[in-house]
Amino acid sequence: MPNVVLVVDMLRGFLEKGNPLYCGEGARRIIPNIQRLLQQEIEKGSRIFFICDHHAPDDAEFKMFPPHCIEGTAEAEVIPELTKYPGEVIPKRRFSGFFDSDLKDKLKALTPEKLIVCGVCTDICVCHTVADARNRDYDVEVPVDCVASFDLAAHHYALEHMEKVLGAKVIQTQAAKTPTPQFETPASILSGETADIYFIRTVEILKKEGLNPVATMEVFPSRAGILCGMNEVHALLGKVLPEDNREVWSLSEGESFQRKEVVLRITAPDQSYGAYETTYLGMLSQCSGWATAARECVEAAQGIPIISFGARHVHPAIAGILDYAAIVGGCVGCSSVAGAKLGDIAPTGTIPHALIIVMGDTAAATLAFDKHMPSDVSRIALVDTFKDEPEESVIVAQAMRGRLQGVRLDTPKERGGVTADLVKETRAWLNLAGFKDVTIFVSGGVDPERIRYFQENAAPIAAFGVGSYISGAKPIDFTADLHEVDGKPTAKRGRLPGITPNPRLKRIM
Repeated sequence: MPNVVLVVDMLRGFLEKGNPLYCGEGARRIIPNIQRLLQQEIEKGSRIFFICDHHAPDDAEFKMFPPHCIEGTAEAEVIPELTKYPGEVIPKRRFSGFFDSDLKDKLKALTPEKLIVCGVCTDICVCHTVADARNRDYDVEVPVDCVASFDLAAHHYALEHMEKVLGAKVIQTQAAKTPTPQFETPASILSGETADIYFIRTVEILKKEGLNPVATMEVFPSRAGILCGMNEVHALLGKVLPEDNREVWSLSEGESFQRKEVVLRITAPDQSYGAYETTYLGMLSQCSGWATAARECVEAAQGIPIISFGARHVHPAIAGILDYAAIVGGCVGCSSVAGAKLGDIAPTGTIPHALIIVMGDTAAATLAFDKHMPSDVSRIALVDTFKDEPEESVIVAQAMRGRLQGVRLDTPKERGGVTADLVKETRAWLNLAGFKDVTIFVSGGVDPERIRYFQENAAPIAAFGVGSYISGAKPIDFTADLHEVDGKPTAKRGRLPGITPNPRLKRIM
């Protein structure tokens, strides 16, 4: 039996607004992640169990919490977004899915390789279910972007407790499905204008010498990372390699790779691709560097969404490619229209300081934004322009009369930057004013170290915007070496002649 997925309390009572224990928008963000998880595990043959609160009307738990998820009510139903996935409902009346239920007997009969636990709330029913699973010696995985709680500090504490005390494996799944855009290779690339001149001259010499052997080129990196740029490489090779005499093997976009692991192998007449070594190495080097930096931020955030804000730091000709690479690395959104198009998502953006300064008032600018922008654009206000951030947040929230979804803190270094205490203070004043559903978004100088700082200090942040850490990432050097010519093993000194085995490669052409 491959795996068993325990989906804990993904019920209408916890995930739909208006119910007494609604966990908030942060919890709703894990729904598409759980959908992807279930689809992947079903394709592997795994079993799904929905572990669900089904309380009696006089349940003792209601001495601590408001009455919720009473059996027979709509609150106790699995949310509609997950009902299409085949799974068995196992009712529970306490925090752990094992307590006074038949879960233990069902698992004993199945003998799964591991349990994957997801759902809400991380610090309550998820954590208690994981504890009982580990006490029964099951291997347990908890995907951080598939669990949530109404209490962000408790959420992070529970993740650390499950990993460091209970021995569960807390994993970072990819934030979104890797996009697969159709890349068009520009004429300037096909003409050789972007190539190192010595490759152009090499092909010219080989043509004049009448030499065009079938050669095998292998490409490998100088360090480990996340692969990006390969889809664009495939588009290039599809244009230049002869259809009747080519063989291309590669890793897939978004896969991790190790130092010196072969990620691409091309076998075709040498003249067909010899002029493009600069091109495909550059595509892989730059994009993989960006994607790897994005993944570092995503992993540090432990499930909090990361949005790429780096387009302003690169030449506009490559801004879309930068944001696409960030999405491949795990960012859930990006600011540029070109990057969003490649990622098959909507671009993400709030209100710039310029609009606020021109209008002279943050609330007025936000109201104008709300008036003129489509309803599917998030209402998130920038609140650090004229007034103290907590004060401005409350003023804007009051002006928006329930339509404000979030505030963005982008305090400049001249004012001390965004701190964990500032985030907590803003959260406290919003809560005090009755705006508990207004989330806090942080940008400005964000990198993995800063993200971990906010995490360690339990700052209640709903999302991060990351710019220069991703856009300024060092490229990962990729090297291309010939290993066969007309079927004969060869290599330059220091390298092993012949094909380098890598069972992870998949044939593309």
